[in-house]
Amino acid sequence: MLDSDDCVLSLDNLFFEKPIVHKSSESGILRPVSEIYKAAKFRSVFSNFPFFNYVQSKALDDVLYTGNNFVVCAPTGSGKTVLFELAIIRLLMETSEPWRDVKAVYAPIKALCSQCFESWKKKFGPLGLNCKELTGDTEIDDFFEIQESHIILTTPEKWDSMTRKWKDNCLLQLVRLFLIDEVHVVKDATRGATLEVVVSRMKAVHAYRTAQNPEKDLSMRFVAASATIPNISDIADWLSNESGPATYLEMDESHRPVKLRRVVLGFPSSPNQTEFKFDLSLNYKMANIIQTYSDQKPALVFCSTRKGAQQSATVLAKDARFIMSIEHKQLMKYANSVLDSKLRVGFHHAGVDVSDRKLIEKAFTLGDLPVLTTRTLAMGVNLPAHLVVIKSTMQYVSGSCEEYSEADLLQMIGRAGRPQFDTSATAVIMTKMQTKDKYIKLMNGIEITESLHSHLVEHLNAEIVLQTISDVNMALDWIRSTLLYIRALKNPTYYLCLRNLNSLSSLGLIDMDEDINIKPTGGRLMARYFVAFDTMKQFSQVSGTESLSDLIELVSNSKEFSDIQLRVNEKRPLNTLNRDKNRITIFPMEGKIKSSEMKVNLIQAQLGSISIPEFGLAQDTAKIFRNGMRISKLSEFLSQTPKTVFSALLNSLILAKCFRAKLWENSPYVSKQLEKIAMVNAGLTTFSKIEESNPRELELIVNRHPPFGNQIRESVICLPKYEVTLEQLPKCSCSTAEILVKVNLKNQAQLLSRRTAPDHHFVSLIIGDSDNTVVFLQKLDLLMLKCGSWSKKIEVTKASKGEEISVNLISSEYGLDIQQKFKVYYSRA
Repeated sequence: MLDSDDCVLSLDNLFFEKPIVHKSSESGILRPVSEIYKAAKFRSVFSNFPFFNYVQSKALDDVLYTGNNFVVCAPTGSGKTVLFELAIIRLLMETSEPWRDVKAVYAPIKALCSQCFESWKKKFGPLGLNCKELTGDTEIDDFFEIQESHIILTTPEKWDSMTRKWKDNCLLQLVRLFLIDEVHVVKDATRGATLEVVVSRMKAVHAYRTAQNPEKDLSMRFVAASATIPNISDIADWLSNESGPATYLEMDESHRPVKLRRVVLGFPSSPNQTEFKFDLSLNYKMANIIQTYSDQKPALVFCSTRKGAQQSATVLAKDARFIMSIEHKQLMKYANSVLDSKLRVGFHHAGVDVSDRKLIEKAFTLGDLPVLTTRTLAMGVNLPAHLVVIKSTMQYVSGSCEEYSEADLLQMIGRAGRPQFDTSATAVIMTKMQTKDKYIKLMNGIEITESLHSHLVEHLNAEIVLQTISDVNMALDWIRSTLLYIRALKNPTYYLCLRNLNSLSSLGLIDMDEDINIKPTGGRLMARYFVAFDTMKQFSQVSGTESLSDLIELVSNSKEFSDIQLRVNEKRPLNTLNRDKNRITIFPMEGKIKSSEMKVNLIQAQLGSISIPEFGLAQDTAKIFRNGMRISKLSEFLSQTPKTVFSALLNSLILAKCFRAKLWENSPYVSKQLEKIAMVNAGLTTFSKIEESNPRELELIVNRHPPFGNQIRESVICLPKYEVTLEQLPKCSCSTAEILVKVNLKNQAQLLSRRTAPDHHFVSLIIGDSDNTVVFLQKLDLLMLKCGSWSKKIEVTKASKGEEISVNLISSEYGLDIQQKFKVYYSRA
């Protein structure tokens, strides 16, 4: 039992006992884990060590014994994750069990997210905390999972999508701790703006709930970490609260647990030599470098492309002088287990089969694989090595060559050093002679972390749609909550701001009146589907007569695919797909495949059910379809455009359906939508033909046992069956006519007992005239047709090019479309 004096103990007193003094190699005091003596159950989180290291000991008072926002900049490998764990423990100690309303969010890059999830599940699970991982790969009921979870591990991109309606979700307002790993990513070209906006939005959540409940302590704490922030005070200002800027701790390289030697080597390159050939020439320099600097310990070689990683491994494997020492003979046991025979030389990238990748990572971690060449481990994956070699300082991005960012270089170098095995490590940069001095200087000084403002317009639009911003003054307040504002004050020539509002207004995405009030219009779709501003700009230039092929080309040029690379080894299979003899399955492109946009265009292969042979290509195709499904929904944007766009709108609805189904609208493979099988070889190319077939015949076709045939047939029977009828009413003039349009659900009674189509299934009724003008557009879901029919009187204005109208009922995902013509009669003057 606690007496009255115990009840008024501060959190500081609750934790502290007289510390055990332990001197570190840096002549500082290492703090013991036993300091947390009155909450012994939390010590299990740090069971692997008795003392916190020097960096952790320096940060301990700020992280564990205060609730201040905190930023730390310390070398890779200095144990910054432990500081996040201490912050979680601080939160637990502030809250009474069973911690029902405790929610902490950890938002790093994806690889770190998965890695930390496994670790924290083991550490915090026994304490009664539920950890949940939410990334682009997780397919779960996100809000339900959050309700039951205490620690949410997610990516900035996923949390962005989760928090866009934060005012409507009280669970998100329960977040008390926001952990930001690799905060320097804020300057990254692709991910930086999202991270910045997510953090600023969480600051807005904090401000909102504080204003709503001033009597309650609903503070939200921010803890951020990085190895590469020279202007850490700017980050501290950004993460400020009512009490002022965040506390920060800056530790230089001298506090790195494993001392790092950095070597920059310059190699000759002729003016006419391509980057590809220079990169290739470096393969034959690596064996000597590894021999010189590895000390016979594991070496990690970073390459700029997947092909480069594979080629480097092949060249190294032929140089057996350092590969097959006695202790590495057991490599053969791994070599006989991998699926891809090429992998027996030790390379690693995102295109490698998952099982092979895990096997390679295990071999390297155990020290059984002495050299690993990789494309994908620069950030996040915890595979440290004694030696890191960066083979070339150039990388391929969107089909062109550019230099690695300083952040990327430092992340790669950060993989050097294994604290449990090494006291020193080496990082070698291989570059051209002309750029050697540049990288020597770069290694001695670090680039300032600027806000990445290139995506500001998309995020500004999203906040307008969310009604976080409704006038220009509120827009300025929102800007002030961002790192953009902090840096703009210090570097104003680098930033431009309010012009983004004018850009949104110029495309009709928002309305601004003379009183500087702002309202969202077409921008709602841009925000709902997370579409880039440049993509919206493309769609705003649609002429209205675009064919299905034209729209595929338009989608292929979208900003969302700018990170898709055309690799050298992919050109042959892509050209083979483009020359497919069965022309009905693809719109062929002229010439050879030579750009990433042309590669994206060949999503048609998937729509035409053409086999994609390369694993890497298949992986990219899945990514293209995920983004394509969002972009194709911009058919709604065309429906709001006051232009003559009937053909383009009709084809955009068809394309959106194709993306959902991953098939052409008239594909002979429609049966794949039901059971991932196709019966095309038996001539069963439509749902109606399958319905008319004998169940036993269906089983013979796919080599399955009864009652499989009955189940397949029943699935088809229980798809909605539509009928569209038009009737001209007597009222008409020389320029207008009145038409009654009816849509009947022919099997409505049957669907009440069983339905194959999901609840979100709908059809779009679109009617156009000979002038390419949209006469009528209506979205009909199953609820609107619950009585079996729907009808509407519409007025049709006489077109200049003819009196026939085109009537189309387009299903959102199945091959159930109806397309017909109707002749309209007008009275004669």
